[in-house]
Amino acid sequence: MQVNGLKVKLFADGADTGGIKEMAANPMIAGFTTNPTLMRMAGVEDYKSFAKEVLGIVTDRPVSFEVLADDFDEMERQAREIASWGSNVNVKIPVTNTRGDFSGPLIERLTKDGVAVNVTAILTLDQVRGVAQCLTPETEAIISVFAGRIADTGRDPVPDMKEAVEILSPLPKAELLWASPRELLNIIQADEVGCHIITATNDILKKLALVGKDLGQYSQETVHMFWEDAKSAGYSL
Repeated sequence: MQVNGLKVKLFADGADTGGIKEMAANPMIAGFTTNPTLMRMAGVEDYKSFAKEVLGIVTDRPVSFEVLADDFDEMERQAREIASWGSNVNVKIPVTNTRGDFSGPLIERLTKDGVAVNVTAILTLDQVRGVAQCLTPETEAIISVFAGRIADTGRDPVPDMKEAVEILSPLPKAELLWASPRELLNIIQADEVGCHIITATNDILKKLALVGKDLGQYSQETVHMFWEDAKSAGYSL
């Protein structure tokens, strides 16, 4: 497998503006995602100012920003405001609120009005089916299935992601996103099952140069790294 042979679109996931600038300069990166947890980790204090700064950096590719509310009426108000920030914005809507109430009616209202959503925090195929029933075929939408979190529970996410591709196939503008990847291999897996998008943090994306690397050479480089580190540390026996 070669990087230039990938069909899946690569999105960068993060909230560090320096990292976003770095990835925006890479023509392989087709879009950007973030979330409140990443923003908090990056020390973001003003959501709207952060978003405006990001949209000043990324003008030609989609960027996903998430609503902050738990009440559906307030979610809708926030979603429409976020959508107004730029024509390249996808509004992230959690698949449920914290009480487990399905966000479907809100997703349906927004997509009928032409708001491009990114439905997030999906982990089950029933959730994928429910969201698919609420999407408007004429409006672009991203459906983010957290395959990495599925794997964290000891389950293989690949069969579910394959089925999710089939569930969404009747919707021409709906794109399945493999979320929360844990390693570079997940990019290859997402490509093989037909996912439209995978979003990954910069540390994973920077490993793309390793795709197809000769394993014998990689082994020798690893041995050399251990030897150099032991020497630099001054270890002796």
